[in-house]
Amino acid sequence: MRPSGALLTSCLSGVTVFTTMLRIVKQQAAAEGGSAAATETVDLSLRLLERLAGAGQPIGISELAREYGTSKTKIFRHLQALMRRRFVRQDVLTRRYEAGIKLFILGERLRERFDIVAAARDDMAQLRDKVAHAVTLSTLADDQVVVLELLHGHALVEFGTRPGTVLDLHASAHGKVALAFGSSGLVERCLRKPLKAWTPQTISSKAGLERAIAQVRKRGWATAPNEVMTGVNGLAAPIFDHHGNYAGAIAMVGSVQHIAASPSSAQIAAVKAAAANISKKMGAPRR
Repeated sequence: MRPSGALLTSCLSGVTVFTTMLRIVKQQAAAEGGSAAATETVDLSLRLLERLAGAGQPIGISELAREYGTSKTKIFRHLQALMRRRFVRQDVLTRRYEAGIKLFILGERLRERFDIVAAARDDMAQLRDKVAHAVTLSTLADDQVVVLELLHGHALVEFGTRPGTVLDLHASAHGKVALAFGSSGLVERCLRKPLKAWTPQTISSKAGLERAIAQVRKRGWATAPNEVMTGVNGLAAPIFDHHGNYAGAIAMVGSVQHIAASPSSAQIAAVKAAAANISKKMGAPRR
């Protein structure tokens, strides 16, 4: 089964695919030396994937080498690395190459994951209009919290992070929600790494983070006042999918003057209601 062009586009634009690709070419980049070579190596591999997936039929090494102005040996080396991970397959008769089943599989996974954006848009707008603050939507990708969507608030000074921004698990409201309601191994993997102190208020100790996670699980929401940037806070609640698993989080973001370390009951209720509505649209069972 050959992956469609539309499916490949969503797949290649996802954080998961790029991160996987980066791991695939890491050894090649090291052999070629330097950060410039590493960037060139990643770029060529991704361009080869895009070219093969967009082609109507398999393509030979000579044609690819001419098209990208490089040697057949280099093209062969990249294609072999991609074949080992099933991103590319070779026709046994013609020896030509085409996109592999792995792209289709990853595309399906990403499409299902990012359905949360479509499900969340109306509730994000309603929450923004109700609280007048910026609203953000996130999900997990390769153990990282990634912002998927941002709606600016109505305040004179805007707070928020652009889509594609990666947030620290230990220093953001989105991250704490992910740690509290995500997969069982996520906390352990997070605690293996240094907890960067962005500000004096950032939770940077293992014991402190474990206490914070337990508190988030108990109350169903998280904040991060002054933890990644002085003067800024976020209030986030979890979103669940049709299996009842953590799918992401929605948050309101603003100054600590308007979103306190202990938010108002009205703010908490508004964010939790938005998360519950999105979860319902995602088919989540009642909790």
